[in-house]
Amino acid sequence: MLPRFLAPTLDPDTGVAVLPPDESHHLTRVLRIAAGDEVAVFDGRGHEFRARVLKAGRDMVRLALLAPIAAIPNPTVPLTLVHAVLKGAKMDDVVRDAAMMGVARVEPIVTARTGVKRASSSKLAERWRRVAIASAKQCRRATVPEVVAARSLETWLSSPKPAVSLLLVEPSAAAGDETSLRALQARETPASAAVMIGPEGGWAPEERKAAVAAGCLPVTLGWLTLRADVVALAAVAALSVVWGDTQS
Repeated sequence: MLPRFLAPTLDPDTGVAVLPPDESHHLTRVLRIAAGDEVAVFDGRGHEFRARVLKAGRDMVRLALLAPIAAIPNPTVPLTLVHAVLKGAKMDDVVRDAAMMGVARVEPIVTARTGVKRASSSKLAERWRRVAIASAKQCRRATVPEVVAARSLETWLSSPKPAVSLLLVEPSAAAGDETSLRALQARETPASAAVMIGPEGGWAPEERKAAVAAGCLPVTLGWLTLRADVVALAAVAALSVVWGDTQS
């Protein structure tokens, strides 16, 4: 299996690709790959090629594109994960799993019960983007999900949203009016969707009310209480079954 590298500026028409400094360093200093060796290179937008290293410098690696590599299909429904920022490395795990499961976009949010200071830091957003890239490389996904800086739930609710927005409700806060993910199979498959997951302390009552007023549909995974850092993985996996996991 060829080692994979991300080249965001890759242009198939030129027949060559140039790796950015961080990827160049990984190729030359970590994996010790040299000129003449073959690797795989992708642009993060769905294109991937088998390539040969032409020049291997510490800060710049130049590759000759040899042949396209069939990319793993994206999920049928482009899914945005809207997730309350979690403490410590838990949010890294959420982003890693989201990229692995084919999520198209990750939008961290700050809620009433978010227990993270400076959750909107640009440094945090950049770290999450690096996590998403590493996960896409590892799982052989050719598309890297977009990861944006955290913003408030109120701001997110007032912004343009996908065709369907699902508000995941924890079992202890269920009011009896939630829809199960299984029941979504009876509905028309949406052109796009978002799944919203709250913090470790759950949604505040006023947040649920505001989300429903903004058109979000309350849903539940069932009656088991899951760890905050694995809820997204379970929800995305379930939705991939409901809507079909790949394009035809």
